Amino acid sequence: MSESPFVVGDRVRVIALPPYVKTAEPMPMLRPPNVISLGEEGIVVNRRPGGFWSVRFSQGMFLMDSQYLELAFAESKPSASDEHRVENPSDGIIPN
Repeated sequence: MSESPFVVGDRVRVIALPPYVKTAEPMPMLRPPNVISLGEEGIVVNRRPGGFWSVRFSQGMFLMDSQYLELAFAESKPSASDEHRVENPSDGIIPN
């Protein structure tokens, strides 16, 4: 069994638009791909058979194939070196 690229609760980003999207409702409907946008982020709600994921976006919850998604990482997350600079702002400054 292959390892899943996502787990429930992961934040994912749309990297390519499918030809259409399917709503993740008890009675699914096909919608045009422009209900979501390229680069839009959503939250994985659950896994569906066939490699599909229920993802909640701003316009609703849709079934998305893994090939159209990637993990979204917080870009504002400070690195260890950034934290060091904040704690010691005078490090590396040479007085005149």
